[in-house]
This record gives sequence, structure tokens and C-alpha cells, in this order.
Amino acid sequence: MRPNRFHDVIRIGPVKVGTFHNGRGQTKHTAACTAPKCGFSTEHNDRSAAELAARTHRCT
Repeated sequence: MRPNRFHDVIRIGPVKVGTFHNGRGQTKHTAACTAPKCGFSTEHNDRSAAELAARTHRCT
């Protein structure tokens, strides 16, 4: 199985938003925080939802 290949990656604060194709060939969008010990990540069906999650995320 081929690993996920992210494209259209942008950074919004400490969160990176990227687009990938899952194993079923569907396009998905993810937002993941790169801060140490945060662990925040979400997967969405549309890009705007992933970017909104990135903009509203606050590390605790």
C-alpha cells in the first residue's frame, strides 16, 4: 500500500492543512497541529472545513 501523498499544503499558525487521496480514491483534507504534545488533527471532506478548523484551533 502506498503512503498518503499530501499536496496543496499550507500553514495557518502552528497547523498545517493538506489534501490527499485515501485508499478508496476519495479526496480528503486534513488539518494537523505541529506544536509539541498537542495531538490535534482532523479529517474533512472539503477544504474550507479543514481551513476553518485550523483557524479556530487553540493549543491547550
